[in-house]
Amino acid sequence: MSSDGNKKQFWKRNAAKVPGSIQHVYGAQHPPFDPLLHANLIKAGNKPPPATPGKPKKATTFQEFESITSDAWDVGDDDDELLAMAAQNLNIEVVMETANKVIENHSKQQERQRLDDTTELEHRDEEEVAEDEEEDEEDEEDRVEEGDVTSPELSFASQSSPYTDSRLVKSHSEAPIGSPKDAAGEHAALHRQRSLPHRPPVIPLVARMADQNTSGTPAMTEREASRLDKFKQLLAGPNTDLEELRKLSWSGIPRQVRPITWKLLSGYLPANAERRESVLQRKRQEYFGFIQQYYDSRNDEHHQDTYRQIHIDIPRTNPLIPLFQQASVQEIFERILFIWAIRHPASGYVQGINDLVTPFFVVYVFEYIEEEVENFDVSSLQEEALRNIEADSFWCMSKLLDGIQDNYTFAQPGIQRKVKALEELVSRIDESVHRHMHHYEVEYLQFAFRWMNNLLMRELPLRCTIRLWDTYQAEPEGFSHFHLYVCAAFLVKWRKEILEERDFQGLMILLQNLPTMHWGNEEVSVLLAEAYRLKFAFADAPNHYKR
Repeated sequence: MSSDGNKKQFWKRNAAKVPGSIQHVYGAQHPPFDPLLHANLIKAGNKPPPATPGKPKKATTFQEFESITSDAWDVGDDDDELLAMAAQNLNIEVVMETANKVIENHSKQQERQRLDDTTELEHRDEEEVAEDEEEDEEDEEDRVEEGDVTSPELSFASQSSPYTDSRLVKSHSEAPIGSPKDAAGEHAALHRQRSLPHRPPVIPLVARMADQNTSGTPAMTEREASRLDKFKQLLAGPNTDLEELRKLSWSGIPRQVRPITWKLLSGYLPANAERRESVLQRKRQEYFGFIQQYYDSRNDEHHQDTYRQIHIDIPRTNPLIPLFQQASVQEIFERILFIWAIRHPASGYVQGINDLVTPFFVVYVFEYIEEEVENFDVSSLQEEALRNIEADSFWCMSKLLDGIQDNYTFAQPGIQRKVKALEELVSRIDESVHRHMHHYEVEYLQFAFRWMNNLLMRELPLRCTIRLWDTYQAEPEGFSHFHLYVCAAFLVKWRKEILEERDFQGLMILLQNLPTMHWGNEEVSVLLAEAYRLKFAFADAPNHYKR
């Protein structure tokens, strides 16, 4: 079948999954987006058609609109330290050294793991061989006692075949009915068991015990305990040094201090410790004031479409995690998304934004519980705690979206620019991968649109997203700029699997179902280190990745 035929068949079968289709990306506010059409427009140098203005008095620029609608926090004279964060850079030497150390340690650990696996496999094989020999000896003794003795040649031939009956017989006619088939199945199963790699145990999607301080209370290493102490000391001061907090957070934040650290790094809380409680009370009251003022309007004619789309999307948010299938949690998400949508009319609600609430919600639930969160019943929390979690999640999600809102305005121009930049960057850092996808007519927009729209949340387990966001919160413009380099590192990581695929359909299936289910902190740390190396090489010299 031709390449065009394969592509048509693939899109027909996967219409609902394709990034950019109305089912996958757009909410009630937007028409369907055709990634192929927009990719061709961009290649031809044409710009997408401008949005039709609804009211004559609209903000003329995105910056003006942002200044009008940005309500994630109030700026006062004593909040200058929050605004200055965006203009500051991390100490490059510190982070670069960390990145190189992470990659070096990962390589050493992989080598040790390979040696351990090899040793374990050899030891297991020796034990199995010894057990088989012992069983054979016992069978031989039984057969001698029963008078069923065969020639050495026949015995050897029977033992050497993995598909014959384990009992020695002179001919198949003497074997019990069905025994060769049964024995063949047993031997084949044993053969497969020995040849297949060891499968890791099923692990939770939110956290796994091997990941430091992510969920539950696993025993901490000395290094983890030391890092936690550093965080606690830094947070205990009257005025938190935000620059030092960002440096500490870049390599991951311990679970115990993640809630307050995220609130500080996002700008939701002030650095001054004495003001934090009053700010929290004021912002939480303000959010529930929005609920009283606006939420009843969800059934009004001009808001029905928005609310209906949110109501449809919420059950699809992390469907494999029981926490998010609880009715009370879904009601919280509906309120958060609806209030955000009507307060940001330039974009309204767009599919994908629903995913961005989940990391904040999980992290702020951890502020009140010690146990695993996946199956936690939120109804066991006090009402005040649930209200606090809801309000804090709303404001922090709002702050995140303020920095990437052009990802969700009409035609999503921010995403299109980032996908184009990703294509140019990959063409410079791994030309083989770039040419391979170009050869099989795979457009970056067809798979990377979702990476930008959902910030890789559909590609990684939630536990990995939370670890990823530790660094995004610490990195200047982490969600809007550094994410590009993470996506480039993420794509190149799968270069072997990509180059092995030899048609359009195989590549698309791979790129939309990358095997990250068993990823944890270590894999994310290596990904971030590689991303930082790319940023260090290309961010300050954009012409290096432009042809």
